[in-house]
Amino acid sequence: MTFPALQDYLARLRDAPVDTSLWLDKQGKAHGRYLNSTLTSVFQPIRALQNNRVVGVQGFMRSYARNNACNNACSDEGLSIWKLLDTTATDDQSIELDRMCRLLHTVNFYRQPEMADADLYLSVHARLLAAVDSNHGMSFRHVLDLLELPHRKVVLQLPAIQTRQAWIAHYVADNYRRNGFRLAINVADAKQGLEQIRQIEPDVIKLDARELTDDAAVLRLLEEAAGSNVAVIFKRVESSSVQEKLCRLAEQTPHTILAQGYLFDRPRAVFADSAEAEQELPEEVTP
Repeated sequence: MTFPALQDYLARLRDAPVDTSLWLDKQGKAHGRYLNSTLTSVFQPIRALQNNRVVGVQGFMRSYARNNACNNACSDEGLSIWKLLDTTATDDQSIELDRMCRLLHTVNFYRQPEMADADLYLSVHARLLAAVDSNHGMSFRHVLDLLELPHRKVVLQLPAIQTRQAWIAHYVADNYRRNGFRLAINVADAKQGLEQIRQIEPDVIKLDARELTDDAAVLRLLEEAAGSNVAVIFKRVESSSVQEKLCRLAEQTPHTILAQGYLFDRPRAVFADSAEAEQELPEEVTP
């Protein structure tokens, strides 16, 4: 699937000079400018543990200083964009940066047609929960419609919700749902996951695989999530011991275990082909 409207947009970016707000490099990767930094996307796959199949990817933004472009522009490393968001002066600037990040992720994801069937997970920074206005989801939906890209493949991922933020989370969730997006939410543990399934009714629950201490609660979460058509993703799988823990859970449940982490994949700008993806996984990777 090549998405003709996206290809027309990429052709215009290909001819754009490097000193504009958005452009393509020689490898076809889209970059953007924000303050004194240059931004681009990397993606980390989300895999089904049982067969290693990629079911989705999460977009991460990487930044590098303009005067250091030669050292970092062609690599998949770089500073986390969250540091820019944390120090941004105003809510308006945060929203502007968020919109640029989403556009870059979308372009860099869908320019790779081999991943068009996977889901694209995009994070919503905690600061944006209070800054999102009534047309925030509509603005992103409008961009996808202009590029003729499938909005139902995009999953907007909320941070862990504090009790005092509950009303904001409901407001943001409703905003995104009304514009046709699916919703993921990070939770601290399986108990909170069960609560959020009942309260916010997300499409996806994500929890830290390193913090699993109650197998019975996790199995209850998997059971209730499956009954509510909610996917459960175990993130930050970074060691063989954590992988073994998930494998033990998989033996106790008929439901699919989805996993994401440095043990399987480092975030990359370009997806591995199917042959590379099926190679033996490393025993342990340090983040």
